[in-house]
Amino acid sequence: MPDKQLELFPNAGLQGLDLPQGPNLRPTDSLDKALEPFTEYMQQKEFAENTIAAFLGDMSLLIKYLGPETALSQCSPQRLEQFLDFIRTGRGAPCSPKSLDRRITTLKVFFGWLAEKNVLPNDPSAPLVHYGARSPLPTILVEEQIKAVLRVTESMRDAEEAPDARPHLLITLLLATAVKKAECMRIALHHIDLSDAARPSVYIHYDKPRQRFKTRRLVLPADWPQTLEVYLRRYQPKELLFECTPRNLEYVLHNVSTLAYLANPMTFETLRWTSATQSLRDGMDEEHLRKRLGLSKISWQETLPILQKLAEGPL
Repeated sequence: MPDKQLELFPNAGLQGLDLPQGPNLRPTDSLDKALEPFTEYMQQKEFAENTIAAFLGDMSLLIKYLGPETALSQCSPQRLEQFLDFIRTGRGAPCSPKSLDRRITTLKVFFGWLAEKNVLPNDPSAPLVHYGARSPLPTILVEEQIKAVLRVTESMRDAEEAPDARPHLLITLLLATAVKKAECMRIALHHIDLSDAARPSVYIHYDKPRQRFKTRRLVLPADWPQTLEVYLRRYQPKELLFECTPRNLEYVLHNVSTLAYLANPMTFETLRWTSATQSLRDGMDEEHLRKRLGLSKISWQETLPILQKLAEGPL
C-alpha cells in the first residue's frame, strides 16, 4: 500500500484565481434569493453533483413549507424543528431515517454557511440533532482474503499457457489507489508514469474546472510495471488502460472471488473500502487520506466515521 500522496502540479492553480467572496445577502433577504449563492458555494467547495441536487431538493421542501418570501432572519430553531416534524409525520410521504438525517445535514450546511459568512449572527440549525440513521457497514477484505486473491491473480499472470495479467493488474491497482470504478475506466495509458522505477504512479484526471482538486497522482506497487508489460502484450490497448466495459471488469472480480473461495464476490466498492481502511490502519493522516480518495469535505464527514468503524474490525 502506498504511504504518501504525491503532489500533482505543486503550487499550480492558485495564481490568477479570484478567491471566493462572501454571498451578497442580508438577514432580510428571502430564502428563495439565497438558493443561487448557496449553489455557487457548494460548487466552490466541490460538493458532488448528486449531493448538490439532493441539498437543493431539501431546500425546496423548506421553502415550500415556510414560503419563498420568508426572510433568512425568520428561520428560527423552532421553525426548523417544526419543518422537520412536518417532514417526519405531516407531509403524507415516507421519510426514512437516512433521508431525515440528510435533510438535517442540509439545514446545518446552509445555515452554518450563512452564519460563517456573517449573513446571520447565529446558526439557527445548531440545536438540531441527527437521528443517527444506521446503514450496514461496507464489506471489506481481511488480510487472509487479500493474500488468497493475490495468489489466484499471480497464478493467472504467471501461467505458462495464455497468461492473463488483467486480474492482477486491476486488483493491485484498486488496492493501491482506492480509485472509483468510473475513475478506473477513464485511466488513459498516458496517465501512467513509469519514469521512476521505484515509484510508478497514475494520474486520476478530471476535466471539469470545479472538480480539478479531485485530480491526483497516486503511487502504484513497485512491481506493477512488470504486470503491466504482460497485460499490454495480450490486450494491446490503444488509448485507455482498460478498453472494455465496466461489466467486463466486474466479471473479472467475480471470477477471482470464486477461485479464491470468497464468501461474497469482490466489487470495485469492496476494494476501494478495503484500500482506504488499510491506509487508515497504517496511520495515514486523515486529510491526506481524504485527498487520496478524491472526496470533498462534506463527503468526508460521512465517510470518515465509516472507515473508523471498519478499521476497528478484524485484520
